[in-house]
Amino acid sequence: MLILGLTGSIGMGKSTAAGMLRTLGVPVHDSDATVHRLMGPDGAALPAIASAFPEVVHDGAVDRRLLGALVFADTARLKALEAILHPLVRADSHRFVKRVARRRGGVAVLDIPLLFEAGRRGSVDHVLVVSASRLVQRQRVLARPGMTVQRLEAILKRQMPDAEKRRRADAVVPTGLGRAVTFRALRSKLRRLRRRPGSAWPPDTFRERRHARNRPRY
Repeated sequence: MLILGLTGSIGMGKSTAAGMLRTLGVPVHDSDATVHRLMGPDGAALPAIASAFPEVVHDGAVDRRLLGALVFADTARLKALEAILHPLVRADSHRFVKRVARRRGGVAVLDIPLLFEAGRRGSVDHVLVVSASRLVQRQRVLARPGMTVQRLEAILKRQMPDAEKRRRADAVVPTGLGRAVTFRALRSKLRRLRRRPGSAWPPDTFRERRHARNRPRY
């Protein structure tokens, strides 16, 4: 069983790459989608969020826009939110990989936006990093509703620099040269990584703790 981590900075094309991996028949666990589900009606994170951020819960649902505004410029509250969500996302991804392993799937992908920053390197065997030029990245992100240059810069300051992610990657997938180029590169690198041995499953709790303890702070 081989577990691959898919990551990349904001606007680098990670969602597109995840969709292509699914097209190639690889099961992908989406951390962002998991967070949305955890914060939705009857979501597992709802009681803890209601306790820590009562002002963002209305009629049994989290106002994600209001929650985002609360934690965006408040590091302490952001850490409090992460302390609620990260263990739940880890548990959900663990169940996902367990299901894939039970079906004797040869490979599973964990789509984790902050894989390095959150200390998740020990959860996967190899890391795929999606990357594009800074110009392409900015064009993509600034086209999003409500995004500003100032907000983008603040987000980038919280993330590990793209150059460092590429340095740590087992494979880098270009996403700024057209979808066909990205797909071919992804297929080629997936084929190459499949030949490597995997040891992340079953999980080694000590290894995950070690990576979390040694992760850089950004």
